Amino acid sequence: MVVAFLFFVSCREKDENLVAIAYDPEQVPTMITDSVTTLISDSGITRYKLLADEWRVFDKAAEPYWFFPQGIYLERFTPDFSIEATVEADSAWYFTRKDLWQLKKNVHVENMKGELFDSDELFWDQENQKVYSERYIVIKRGVTEIKGYGFESNQSMTDYRIFRPHDGKLPFSDRPAADSLRSDADTTAAEEVVEVTATPHKDQPL
Repeated sequence: MVVAFLFFVSCREKDENLVAIAYDPEQVPTMITDSVTTLISDSGITRYKLLADEWRVFDKAAEPYWFFPQGIYLERFTPDFSIEATVEADSAWYFTRKDLWQLKKNVHVENMKGELFDSDELFWDQENQKVYSERYIVIKRGVTEIKGYGFESNQSMTDYRIFRPHDGKLPFSDRPAADSLRSDADTTAAEEVVEVTATPHKDQPL
């Protein structure tokens, strides 16, 4: 009885010295990792290589996510381990339930054809296998340069279109103008390059 009483008093004194700390799972990560280099598999096949200086995991948040505040570099592989696309951004979020990436600031993507994509923000929806953005984007393919607002592509960045072309240099084509520019358009009619312009969007270019 005496031992039990002393134990109860001791525990009570310790509890009185505890300080309550408010924990916000939306702001406080459950894990922080520095200098990350990891391979990510999909259906048992290695499909991605990820490099980041800092990786924060918020798996207790209402919408669980990963956060890469110091930037990210990502390689996507084909089934035979050829590099299908590379992705760089100054910061990135990955929402684990949605299987959705949000890439922001100096987003730079290169596909296996050597085509370059530069924007201030891109969303990569892995569940639906597409990449999209409402922001200004520049696409470079050799001497061809396409600029505009509103972008959608497959996730290998080989079949894409810009919804609102702004300006740029495009190979001349006799095909009628459309409300979007597609990567699979027939550009073999001639090699002459012409300027394409449109009314500036209210947003400013990068």
